[in-house]
Amino acid sequence: MPINYYIFLAIALFSIGVVGVLTRRNAIIIFMCIELMLNSVNLLLVAFSKMHHLAAGATPTTGIDGQLFVFFIMVVAAAEVSVGLAIIVMMYRNIHSVDVNFLNRLKH
Repeated sequence: MPINYYIFLAIALFSIGVVGVLTRRNAIIIFMCIELMLNSVNLLLVAFSKMHHLAAGATPTTGIDGQLFVFFIMVVAAAEVSVGLAIIVMMYRNIHSVDVNFLNRLKH
């Protein structure tokens, strides 16, 4: 499959994530959109790693470097999710809302 399909899919996923982060006010939705952007970058990392190894003349089963990087990124993302959801739950317990605009009003 050509690399262009992977690039277009990753751009579409990343764009959906950016639009979601910029337009939504719910902290959970914003958090999910950030994860969507992270997964689009992971898709590109694996696709470019596979393309690089196939261009070098290797067999299709080699070139797992990108997959190893994605594995470590997903491990870090899992830790990020646990901390982020804990913060969102504590925010909901204290102010009974997950609206991020409400947090700006807490400054004054």
